[in-house]
Amino acid sequence: MIREPSFYNPAASDGVGLMELIFWAIPLVVFFVFPDHLSFGAQVLIMALYAMSLGLILGFAGIVTLGHAAFFGIGAYTTGLLSLAGWQEPITATIGGATAAAVLAMVVGPIVLRLTGLPLMMMTLAIGAVLFEAANKFSWLTGGENGLSGIEFEPVLGLFRWSVFGQTSYLYCLAWLFVMFAIFRMLVSSPFGLALQGVRENALRMRLVGAPVSRHLIKVYAISAFMAGVAGSLSAQVTGFVGLDVLAIDLSINGIIMLVLGGVASIYGGLIGAGVYMVLKDFAANWDPYNWMAVIGFFLIFVVLFGKNGLVGLGLRIFPKVLMASISGSRHIETRRQPT
Repeated sequence: MIREPSFYNPAASDGVGLMELIFWAIPLVVFFVFPDHLSFGAQVLIMALYAMSLGLILGFAGIVTLGHAAFFGIGAYTTGLLSLAGWQEPITATIGGATAAAVLAMVVGPIVLRLTGLPLMMMTLAIGAVLFEAANKFSWLTGGENGLSGIEFEPVLGLFRWSVFGQTSYLYCLAWLFVMFAIFRMLVSSPFGLALQGVRENALRMRLVGAPVSRHLIKVYAISAFMAGVAGSLSAQVTGFVGLDVLAIDLSINGIIMLVLGGVASIYGGLIGAGVYMVLKDFAANWDPYNWMAVIGFFLIFVVLFGKNGLVGLGLRIFPKVLMASISGSRHIETRRQPT
């Protein structure tokens, strides 16, 4: 018998657990306790959303990609261009940027998702590199190395003005993160989510039982791209600038690091991993600007060695599972060996 708390596996839960309520209360506490660091907090929330979008396809569908930054970048550039063209309503601009990212995924998805393993990784890497060079070459549109600056947006809902202190940015990003997470949680708990996990474990068997594997993969690829596009759009709105770094491979690699750090097979892995990574990076960079990556590297090695599934798995190993289950409202999942 296996006991898994809902904090770890939503499919094992009858509802929202106490641990989840505590988790989502933390960002609200941060808003009041650290009012001078809300701009940085908004960046953490954006990266959490980006890592979560990667976790959807990597952790639950088994799509290994090195080009996920492409969707983040498309969302950022689309939103920036909409602002410069005069469309400065933030919510619809975010949806516009995310939709552009999803459209890109639907265009390239049928091609790249025919591949698996190393060829898939190389193809996604190539697409990201092509987009990066295109953004650099067509500087008349993207600003090239100088990027897009002067990006401005109207007050959120016509009421909440943007400020250098970051209150609006933080709460705005938190709202988008919560909405996207709610969709993510419902998705992975649905029959579609279970089918995706079946494809991840054995795509051939899923095809043999009649599951539309290719259609499922393209659909989840587009949904993940939409979420990454939302993150990119938020980045453009919060910083007021879009540069080539939003399409760089470094962003794709950082997303994987965040996800592995938090836990690939957990719905909260990307959120926790991004938060820890961003805070640790900021601390290490201030402590030693030249060797901060060593701190990240040693910490990642520790988590991989001692955590079965990142920090989430490490937490489940440290704290008794029965206690975790009792406070998170989970039900039992029985697994029996099938006769051969």
